[in-house]
Amino acid sequence: MSTRSLKVIVTRRLPDPVETRLRELFDAELNLDDAPMSPDRLADAIGRADVLVSTVTDRLDGKLLSRAGERLKLIAQFGAGVDNIDVATAVQRGVTVTNTPGVLTEDTADITMALILAVPRRLVEGVKIIESDQFAGWSPTWMMGRRLRGKRLGIIGMGRIGQAVARRARAFGLQIHYHNRRKAALAVETELDATYWESLDQMLARMDIISVNCPHTPATYHLLSARRLALLRPHVFIVNTARGEIIDEAALARLLEKGELAGAGLDVFEHEPAINPKLKKLTNVVLLPHMGSATLEGRIDMGEKVIINIKTFAEGHKPPDRVIPAML
Repeated sequence: MSTRSLKVIVTRRLPDPVETRLRELFDAELNLDDAPMSPDRLADAIGRADVLVSTVTDRLDGKLLSRAGERLKLIAQFGAGVDNIDVATAVQRGVTVTNTPGVLTEDTADITMALILAVPRRLVEGVKIIESDQFAGWSPTWMMGRRLRGKRLGIIGMGRIGQAVARRARAFGLQIHYHNRRKAALAVETELDATYWESLDQMLARMDIISVNCPHTPATYHLLSARRLALLRPHVFIVNTARGEIIDEAALARLLEKGELAGAGLDVFEHEPAINPKLKKLTNVVLLPHMGSATLEGRIDMGEKVIINIKTFAEGHKPPDRVIPAML
């Protein structure tokens, strides 16, 4: 298959170097206004494209994929997560799905660590006080937060990002604990001085800070349910830079509102872009607009992975970042 004749439809604006390269290599159709595609626009795109370059904002469910044309052979997701795609249906229809794993690890871990610092030390609250001219001078009891050193950090999901968070957290003197589907390699546990908890419930009941770093799958939807959130002690801070659907957001908001949790740092939300109004009113909550992977370097690296996956596929080979349904 000639790459120049390959019809590649891109659903959102990408960094200029990535779009330029896509147009050089393929018959690329770009989304210049960057508006999220409606279901009808997506249906039109998958009816005309050989390759769809999708993002997390595109809901490619079974119903929509049933409207795909015979031309569509590859969905090259611009992102590591693929919870917006019905991968099983795509594969059944002969459509390969790829993603961009690995390149966002350090950027996401940086934002996670920033929230782990910001919430206990009340950084955003302090900024707002300065901006509203409420600072009347230093006092021994003014704006007291909580020290990080010596606290127990419970990481949910010890994959690439979870391990990168653990490395950063150790530098701040946090004790590393984790829950994962399977125990990490001994070398990883030794390097991070990490304690494995087979029982998520037992870990939650004993931590000071919780960091959510696992993917969103059917098995992790509301993994932190109302029941599990109630296991957390009142002094606990919770940080989520993974996917909003992993936490029961309404239950989290209620606990924070009642003072039954110390605070939260959230970069993702259950009903994005909508945010629970209760969360927006709380002073002990730091909210970010899903910017964990938002670095120029990271987004260009993602684009390069998308291009490699498309080129490899066009040349008749298996793309390096194929997503296999059984692996989800």
